[in-house]
Amino acid sequence: MSDHGHNPALDRFNALPDAQAQALLISCCGSRRWVADMMAQRPFSTPSELISAAESAWRRLDRESWLEAFSHHPRIGERKLDQPRFAATREQSAKEQSGMAAATDAIRAEFEQLNREYEARFGHVFLICATGHSAEFMLNELRRRITLSAEQELANAGEQQLRIVELRLRRMLTS
Repeated sequence: MSDHGHNPALDRFNALPDAQAQALLISCCGSRRWVADMMAQRPFSTPSELISAAESAWRRLDRESWLEAFSHHPRIGERKLDQPRFAATREQSAKEQSGMAAATDAIRAEFEQLNREYEARFGHVFLICATGHSAEFMLNELRRRITLSAEQELANAGEQQLRIVELRLRRMLTS
């Protein structure tokens, strides 16, 4: 995605009424403060500017806003995606987690168990940028990260959230 010439998808995003732009942004990141920050910076002149603004806005958020964003993600391997809080991201989450489609029952069962333990330990869903990753890879990451300190893991989850946001924004810019 180059920044030379204009990007039709970015032009469309910049031209959207506020409510629609907000809905698009919330489907990329579930933090209301992040969305408000991004809205305040609209219009964006280049795709790079949009991505850079997204990262800066994310890094300015407090822990509560991070947790709010995390809460919009279904668990890895979650099959019940019809809960209202997943409405904005359901389709994207399903695509991103396609690596889970081939997961064995044993892997799914261990995911369910470890997801519960992880959430009890850290107070938020296990977050990983699942795009392009196999169920085995994600499970190994969950096994590794569940042993970390709360501070380390919050930082990890935050980085994963940022990767997810950037991928979603890039997808938006190419559609």
